Amino acid sequence: MSDLSQLQIPSMRERVSREEWATRCDLAACYRLVHHFAMDDLVYNHISARVPGEEGHFLINAYGMTYDEITASSLVKIDFEGNVVQDSGTGLGINRAGFVIHSAVHRGRPDVACVIHTHTPAGMAVSAMECGLLPLTQNAMYFGGIGYHDYEGPAVDLDEQKRLVADLGRHEAMILRNHGLLSVGTTIAEAFVTMYWLDRACQAQVFALLAKTKLPDRKTIETTNDRYKPGQRRNIGALEWGGLLRLVERRYPGFRD
Repeated sequence: MSDLSQLQIPSMRERVSREEWATRCDLAACYRLVHHFAMDDLVYNHISARVPGEEGHFLINAYGMTYDEITASSLVKIDFEGNVVQDSGTGLGINRAGFVIHSAVHRGRPDVACVIHTHTPAGMAVSAMECGLLPLTQNAMYFGGIGYHDYEGPAVDLDEQKRLVADLGRHEAMILRNHGLLSVGTTIAEAFVTMYWLDRACQAQVFALLAKTKLPDRKTIETTNDRYKPGQRRNIGALEWGGLLRLVERRYPGFRD
């Protein structure tokens, strides 16, 4: 378990609602899972979650903590304008690029509870490919549609927010060209499993393109995607999250601090 004693982070458990504490614990677990599956990038990138019952507020990581250090109490509560509503006591502040991307999605998509953005090698590689994500594997065929957003430099310009939201549309995932990946979900579990599948699909594509590849026929692609839609199987994340939380409990037991 990470030694966070030097940061002296006070517990938020008795200072927030029961619903917010549960969200904080799930979000901290999600950070640990992204680290566990090697989808983190030092102290960069972000996972955010809407605060239940507080319109316009969401939780995000303190800028300077690695993903395996994130705890329920270290998360910072901010509003859509980037103002800190409730500091974690770390004194680290937040990353402006994280605020720009995540506030745009939370404001533009009220149905979204969680937003994940990553810079994995495979995700960045596919983001640089003109073809984008190809339906080469079952994981890739899960995504019947995916958003694409052209690179405009580091995401610190508020004017870019409207284009980010427009390019995401109603999709559950988006490739940020020459940049990385983004997933959203109505739950933290849904957003995580979507990102996990998307990154695995990108990894497989990078490996496959080292040799001659074969695409399934269009009907098979459409049938596969249809079988992953709501009503055909459990909602994504619903089955996986219990096991993933148990993994975090075993490997990173301090996430609820």
